[in-house]
Amino acid sequence: MKLFEQIKKTARRHKTVIALILGAFLFLYILLYALNTELTNSYNSNQSFSVTDRNNNVILISKNPKGYYAEYSAPVPDNFKKLLIEKEDKYFYWHFGFNFLSIFEAVGNKLGLSQRKASSTISQQLTKILLQEENQRNINNKIKEAFYTLALETFNSKEKILEMYANSVYFGSQLQGIRSAGKAYFNVAPQNLTTGQIVQLLATLSSPTDYNPAGSANIEKSKILSASLGVKNNNFTQPEDCQKNIQNYVYKNQPILELAPYLSGNVNKNLQLTVDSRLMKNIRDIVSSNIDVLKNKKAKNAAVVILSAKDNQVLALIGSPDPSSFSDGYKIDMSLQPRQIGSTVKPFIYLLGFENGMRPYTLIDDREYKYLGPGGYPIYPKNYDFKYHGLMTAHYALDNSINVAAVKTLEFAGIDNFNKFLTEDLGYKTIQPIDQYQLGIALGNLEMNLLDLTHYFSIFPNQGKLNGLKIFTDGSINNNYFPYQNKDVAPKKYVELINKILSDRKTGIDQFGAESSLNLQAKNYALKTGTSHDYIDSWIVGYTPDFLVGVWVGNADNSPTDAVSGQTGAGRIWNEVMQLMLNSEYNQNSQFDFSDIKEYQGKNGIEYGLANDDFKKSENIIENQDKSFILNPHDDDVFIFTPGVEISLEAKDVSDWKIIGPAFAETTTGKQKIFFAPKKEGSYEITASSKSQNETITVRFIKQTN
Repeated sequence: MKLFEQIKKTARRHKTVIALILGAFLFLYILLYALNTELTNSYNSNQSFSVTDRNNNVILISKNPKGYYAEYSAPVPDNFKKLLIEKEDKYFYWHFGFNFLSIFEAVGNKLGLSQRKASSTISQQLTKILLQEENQRNINNKIKEAFYTLALETFNSKEKILEMYANSVYFGSQLQGIRSAGKAYFNVAPQNLTTGQIVQLLATLSSPTDYNPAGSANIEKSKILSASLGVKNNNFTQPEDCQKNIQNYVYKNQPILELAPYLSGNVNKNLQLTVDSRLMKNIRDIVSSNIDVLKNKKAKNAAVVILSAKDNQVLALIGSPDPSSFSDGYKIDMSLQPRQIGSTVKPFIYLLGFENGMRPYTLIDDREYKYLGPGGYPIYPKNYDFKYHGLMTAHYALDNSINVAAVKTLEFAGIDNFNKFLTEDLGYKTIQPIDQYQLGIALGNLEMNLLDLTHYFSIFPNQGKLNGLKIFTDGSINNNYFPYQNKDVAPKKYVELINKILSDRKTGIDQFGAESSLNLQAKNYALKTGTSHDYIDSWIVGYTPDFLVGVWVGNADNSPTDAVSGQTGAGRIWNEVMQLMLNSEYNQNSQFDFSDIKEYQGKNGIEYGLANDDFKKSENIIENQDKSFILNPHDDDVFIFTPGVEISLEAKDVSDWKIIGPAFAETTTGKQKIFFAPKKEGSYEITASSKSQNETITVRFIKQTN
């Protein structure tokens, strides 16, 4: 019995010991697992992030949080692994993270018994890099690193450790890992590195700052290393070539001009943009070649914006012919610079006019009108060709970009209503207070940048809906830049009327000609041109139901061009870009929806309107609101008096004319137009009377002052 009790006591003691041992192993396992997880997280966080386009083509590689380019690569090339192990850790596959011979040599060196310094194993070096303690050498760190190294070896294969090391080791010039170094120094992928280039990289490891391939000391260091490794290869890449390759690598991995505003400070994860990088390159080539020609007309800058019509994804942004050049303002992204948009505003004006009762067949008298501008100064709107064309339809006026008709339409729709449409419905933020523009909006003095203008035009192919712009596929990041809510800003049926007019190239022949850059082989496209005063800005925005193309041409310094209009400037670039787009995957040959449009028989043929129109009412809706009877001159006009001066008096109908002035009175009956020659300076009261209307105005004749 005593023996049995003794056995039981011994078993209980051993059980406790076994439990303690198992507990210690479990604790160690959990500890090592946690340490390995920490190292793995550090490794993953050191990888550079990539920015790709919509087709997953890499646009740029960003620096990691430590400021290094660290592109990861797997697997590691066999020839690199072989030479790396031979140089850094010959017994890599035989030890468990620690080379005890090296440790003994380190102790001997400390005691003065050996001249040979110890070298860390590849696993130990990787641990130091991941812990960011390469330069903190003390006993506490060494003990801590030993546990981390043990964790690394416990939970990772030798091949995985080699891969992590090859992707983490420093090669100088802010390059971390074999892939980044190979591309930056030699412009090759890891698998294409020559033996000589591998030796050059390995020669860097002892001092990345002093011995990297872009420095003069690398070649000599590589020769010595080649000899020690038994490598017979003197085919080294020269430092000056490495320096050029690094410059190209760094430049390539900087955000290009147009994308920089969206990528600055945002590359803290892999990002995908909606742009097509190949499309952007092709378009920049088009812009560059055309600007070379347009420079002869004093136009040096251009910008292009392309959007998908259905969801407003930004497909291309070009703000400069050559962002790498410092000449002619090429460092300025002109797609974001607000400029006067000229006649491109007119479709929006007519859209509001149609909502208020106008139709494409509405008659507008294109003649001289007088308006009072800021400060009470008179304004007489003029057309692009400085001519008046008489009675015309809104369809003809918009297609031929008649200024006077646009002013009358804006007057009819109401300036306050249009201002509200711009600022509240479209979300446009004006450069100046909106009230300062007045009727000048119709003459093109509104400022806007090309991206915004093209965005607002998207309501036409999208049936009156304004969708938010998209440049990131990540919605949260995208909303930081374009926090638009998708909303309906115009009824579909009125948008159809605008599309019907802008897609009609035949009616626009009078102003733009039968042969022009505005004409394409396709039929399902619409467009509007614009030219600001003094030919400073040349615009065109065109679209199909699938995509929009906006183009601006001018000068970054705001200087005028040599009579470059929207047609002859922006139009020539737009034509080539449109042809490119029409032959791309972005063209689905979608057709405009004209289901709400009805044809009417007008005086000059088929006219377009909507079902249930009161044709006569809409046809004369502007003329009926025009209460002026005397067409020329205008009330309060001032003329210079000289002997024999004569002015014409004209009314809407045959009238009796009565003129009363200083010591002067004259009556003429039954004339629609007469000529009046005052006898002296002063104010004259002029009355025209017909059977149905009459009007009295006052004009003044003054002496010319020097």
